[in-house]
Amino acid sequence: MRYVDKDQVDKRMYRRLLKNRICTKLFLLASLFGFIVLVTLIIRVLSDGIAWINIDFLTGKLSTQFDRAGIMGAILGTAWLMVVVIPVTFILGVGTAIYLELYAQKGKLQSLIQTNIANLAGVPSIVYGIVGLTIFVRALDFGNIVLAGGLTMSLLILPIIIVASQEAIRAVPLHLSEASYGMGATKWQTVRKIILPTALPGILTGGILSLSRAIGETAPLVVIGIPALLIPFPGGILDKFTVLPMQIYYWTLDSALVDEYLNLAAATIIVLLFFLFLLNSSAIIIRNKFQKRY
Repeated sequence: MRYVDKDQVDKRMYRRLLKNRICTKLFLLASLFGFIVLVTLIIRVLSDGIAWINIDFLTGKLSTQFDRAGIMGAILGTAWLMVVVIPVTFILGVGTAIYLELYAQKGKLQSLIQTNIANLAGVPSIVYGIVGLTIFVRALDFGNIVLAGGLTMSLLILPIIIVASQEAIRAVPLHLSEASYGMGATKWQTVRKIILPTALPGILTGGILSLSRAIGETAPLVVIGIPALLIPFPGGILDKFTVLPMQIYYWTLDSALVDEYLNLAAATIIVLLFFLFLLNSSAIIIRNKFQKRY
């Protein structure tokens, strides 16, 4: 029988407990630091921009005069952008996830596709802007319209939605699909009636959070040449447009010349944060609703 030195065991236990306490305090400090920075930014944005938010600001057109500038054009542009992004990403993203998880044969090709999709999720957003500029703006000659911007932003978040949908499909209990097959259902009937409804909370949550990223991105739209000032309200996907993040970007640059543009940028940030809060809240509500049903 091997003899165990009780003192050595106690020392190892003490070192492990000490490391655990140190790591816990470091993680707590990191969380507090991030929280303090976030609160500071929110307070600064609210103090600079809340007084500038009124009906004229929310419903007015863009203008070179800071006291007459409004963001309705940017709000409508953001909405029209989502009209393109939502159907494209959900149809292609969920369809690709279903194929890879339930229909594609396991092998090197499927593994290669899976690896590339995971890698694309980490590609910098400006790269997607270059792809959109090359394909949609120049090769297809769309120009800087809503359709080109929407397709570019769809490329940006499509890998994220595919990965999120795959994880939601994998989380569906195996016995549910086996029971469906045992009752004589076909594979497509099982997918449509059992797997997709059960995976829907995870798919919708991942999709809506991905849309939040698309709403807040600026770099791809800067690359494809989206304007920011003195354009009419967009009325469809073939019109020129701008979005809230672009307006924030340009007004922040202009604040170096005129201080009031910093206030306009802060007010626009508040509006954008409000829309993102609504979108993320809807993801939580939808997830909880469908989790109760399935």
